[in-house]
Amino acid sequence: MYLAALLPVLGLFIKLDEIWGVLETTVIFVLLGLIVFAIAFGIVVLVAPFSVKKEIEDDQNTSLAIIIGAVIIGVAMIISAAIHS
Repeated sequence: MYLAALLPVLGLFIKLDEIWGVLETTVIFVLLGLIVFAIAFGIVVLVAPFSVKKEIEDDQNTSLAIIIGAVIIGVAMIISAAIHS
């Protein structure tokens, strides 16, 4: 049995015209999210009185990596709340 024959039965035919708006907004939100993440990470690097790269890579500072991860998760939660509202 061919997969193409099963697609209409499974309801998997999607017209590009129907999902074009969804794809546009998805790309826009992905780009905005990446920009906000870059700004947040840049602020962390600027505010830190030490080299973040040296602390994480050379000194294996796990606590700093956890804090930066928490900042990224916090920004992600803010962005997702803004998208859903």
